[in-house]
Amino acid sequence: MFGRLGAPEIILILVVIVLLFGAKKLPDMARSLGKSARILKSEAKAMKEDGGKSSAPAPATEEQPPAQRTIQAAPGDVTSSRPVSEPTDTTKR
Repeated sequence: MFGRLGAPEIILILVVIVLLFGAKKLPDMARSLGKSARILKSEAKAMKEDGGKSSAPAPATEEQPPAQRTIQAAPGDVTSSRPVSEPTDTTKR
């Protein structure tokens, strides 16, 4: 019963969405959804890279302060980038 959506049903759904949210807010909503998707993608990529680096043993010759990395909301968007301080390991070996 609900498995088949044709062109008239899709058009009706789009008209209802435009009426509910207003044509003015839809581009802003789509833009913020795209930014959120880019942030999620970049964070997932950073977590994968950090996970691969942490499995290798670090040389114990000299203790260095952790590097500070910058997270950007969108590529090239410098207004929303912020430095992130990583949590440090307080245990001594």
